[in-house]
Amino acid sequence: MVTIAVLQMTSGIDPEANLATIADASPTAARQGAKVLFTPEMSVLLDRNRARAGRWIAADAPQGWAAELRRLAADCRIDIALGSMPVRAPSGKWANRSYYFRADGAEPVTYDKIHMFDVDLASGESWRESSAYEPGRRVVTVEETPIGRIGLTVCYDLRFPALFGALGDRRCDAIAVPAAFTRPTGEAHWHVLLRARAIEAQAFIIAAAQVGHHADGRETYGHSLVVDPWGEVLLDMGGEAPGLALCAIDLSRIAAVRAQIPALANRRAIPTS
Repeated sequence: MVTIAVLQMTSGIDPEANLATIADASPTAARQGAKVLFTPEMSVLLDRNRARAGRWIAADAPQGWAAELRRLAADCRIDIALGSMPVRAPSGKWANRSYYFRADGAEPVTYDKIHMFDVDLASGESWRESSAYEPGRRVVTVEETPIGRIGLTVCYDLRFPALFGALGDRRCDAIAVPAAFTRPTGEAHWHVLLRARAIEAQAFIIAAAQVGHHADGRETYGHSLVVDPWGEVLLDMGGEAPGLALCAIDLSRIAAVRAQIPALANRRAIPTS
């Protein structure tokens, strides 16, 4: 068994306050035996006011945030899977970038969110992620972590089975799905999609989520989950409040599930014509 920690957050528009939350959680998780701490999408800055957020992102602040988190992981001797934070992309747009910081202080592994959330919701909310963010173009895995090979995704990526199929083909032991799901879409689809992706990839799904009312006016669903390869929910942090939770995962469960239903081994390419 390996213990992981999941940090459910109500991140806001002040990066220093958000970083302080992660800095408080990291040594606590490490003292309780966690080997990896998972945080939500946009852990360091959650602000849909792009003019206000842009002042941080256009400066060198994101580089400093990453350096601070890299030091934190090394000081606390715990891997930190930072769900994501906004950074400048070469195109001039921003990238919604995940970081995996190792306890040994090594260079972090990064992943840029591939799928952009462009939608008008029945609730009246409208989102146009692609107007500010550059989509990623690479499938990314992190090798030789305390819980094996981890696939990286972010939030809306959850709705695209092909990405999880690619991570399944790479035989990921776990897949991170950090998120800031809206309440309406979370209530409708969050649990069922996460369980389905775990079953399809035959891997643990670790989904640290944003929760509650945020300083920028949005409301997020919460319910950070850990799901095992059979689709069983091992942890559900609820939709009421932020907090830190630990979860013990049995890595032998992966081989047992894949032997019982060898879907990954049996998968065939689907003809397109």
